[in-house]
Order: sequence, then structure tokens, then C-alpha cells
Amino acid sequence: MLLAAKSGGGFQWSTFCGAESGISNILQVVGYGILIIRVAIPIIIIVLGMLDFGKAVTAEKPEEIKSSGKRLLYRAVAGIIVFFVPTIVLWLFDTMVNLGSNQGGFKNCKTCLLDPGSCQVGEVQGITG
Repeated sequence: MLLAAKSGGGFQWSTFCGAESGISNILQVVGYGILIIRVAIPIIIIVLGMLDFGKAVTAEKPEEIKSSGKRLLYRAVAGIIVFFVPTIVLWLFDTMVNLGSNQGGFKNCKTCLLDPGSCQVGEVQGITG
């Protein structure tokens, strides 16, 4: 079983996100996804805001300019929320590291999620392919 420790059969945080478990591979892929989203969201917000304001200005209607401003504000708030999600995840993992007696397991989980290029990923044992 993936979550069971090799010795003793109980759950061990030290092996949960170890390089030999499959969890670190999954968290690294999720980390790259978070990184792509953190880069793409501001670009998308800027491009869509420029398009909305461009349409509103060419239409020369104050109502359209006001509604495009509201849309841009909602998109900016969504972008800010996207930036706070990794901060909240970092805080949760730091809290878990401080609570646990074995700090190595969660540190690798945190690294895989928030800095996927530095993640220690190994071969998953027991899977052939």
C-alpha cells in the first residue's frame, strides 16, 4: 500500500511524500499546474481588460465603460485570489511541519507543490511499465 510504511505497517509522514512514493510525482505535476496558472491568469486578465475597455471606448457609451470597469474589477479580484491559494497552502504545510515530530515528509510535499523544479522525485517502486 502506498501510504503504509515499509517497516511496521503504520502510516508514516516521512514516507508519504518521499522520493520513492508516487505522491511526490503527483504533487510535482500539480505544482507545475499552479505555476502555469499563476503566470497565465494575470496575462489573461490584462488582455481581456484591454479588449473590454477598447470595445467600451469605441462604443462611446458610459454604461458600457462602467460595466467593463466592473468586469475588470471582478477579474482582478479573482486574480488576487489565485495568488493567495499558494500562500494558504504554504501556511498549511508549514503548520503541519511544525506540529509533526518528523519534519522531512511535509517539507518535500511543500517543495513539490510550490517549487516543483526542486522536488525530489524518484521512481515509484512496484509499478512496471
